[in-house]
Amino acid sequence: MSIEIVSYSQFYEAAWEKFCAGAVNATFLHTRRFLNYHGERFNDLSVLIMDSGKLVGVFPAAESLTDTHLVISHPGITYGGIVHQGRLSGIRMLEVLTALSEHYQKTGYHRLQYKAVPFIYAITPAQDDLYALFRLGAERIRCDLSCTIDLANRQPLSERRKRGLKKAQKVVTLSSDSNLLTELWAVIEQNLARKHNAKPVHSLTELSLLKEYFPDQITTRCALIEGRVEAGVIFFNSSSVWHAQYIAASESAYNISALDAVFDAAIIEAQRMDVRYFDFGTSNEDGGQVLNDGLYRYKSEFGGGGVAHEFYELRLDE
Repeated sequence: MSIEIVSYSQFYEAAWEKFCAGAVNATFLHTRRFLNYHGERFNDLSVLIMDSGKLVGVFPAAESLTDTHLVISHPGITYGGIVHQGRLSGIRMLEVLTALSEHYQKTGYHRLQYKAVPFIYAITPAQDDLYALFRLGAERIRCDLSCTIDLANRQPLSERRKRGLKKAQKVVTLSSDSNLLTELWAVIEQNLARKHNAKPVHSLTELSLLKEYFPDQITTRCALIEGRVEAGVIFFNSSSVWHAQYIAASESAYNISALDAVFDAAIIEAQRMDVRYFDFGTSNEDGGQVLNDGLYRYKSEFGGGGVAHEFYELRLDE
């Protein structure tokens, strides 16, 4: 291989988007259309990976907002990593990661944080990057735990979730009407403030814009009680995974297990569409060190199991 690392500029936007569309491990989070919605918030350090003049990979990255010597792939998305179309396997991935490390070292950075793509998002096994990180001496600095249903091998619904579903179905009306996003967002904001004294990562304006950009990937499922949205989920979906990005219920909806009805209907819909995985998202706090066991257990009772979200760091000045 003759590897060349080329810094991203808008000139390469069309090539980047076309490459991601044919990649084995990309989702819409890796596209420039998604990354660009951050505007000028990040100092973008993304690169294209060339082999003898041919594009073989892209690497979304930006400078850390808190450490000007740290490159992260990517601080604005859940996972980053090297996106490729299947050619970067085995020793080739090791060569690429070595070239990436040298590129960022030469540009003055001391560390590279690598947020690996969880295996469920790849359409074919593609964890050669984890092996290459091991070979280069990377340290695993964080691990979050997501709960995911393998829809081809789903575990049985727990008795508690069966009871919750039965209770919810007597009261709620379900809707996938995207026009309910504003009402659902109010429930999400109230839920985060009440339970965690926190705010959503996105604003309603940002999410509305992203939904306009990605109408097939970003979808909503709501539970209405007496005509009002009281619970629901916003999904960030890919070809192989339906991912619950935001989950919320009002206190009245919580008391009747309204989310059980939302999830049950969505899981059935995903199965009918031949989606492979239904992902509830992570249940971690404090950089992965704390697992909200009650929340994780709730998710697992729908028939799911654990998927690790791994974070690695390479020192570039050694």
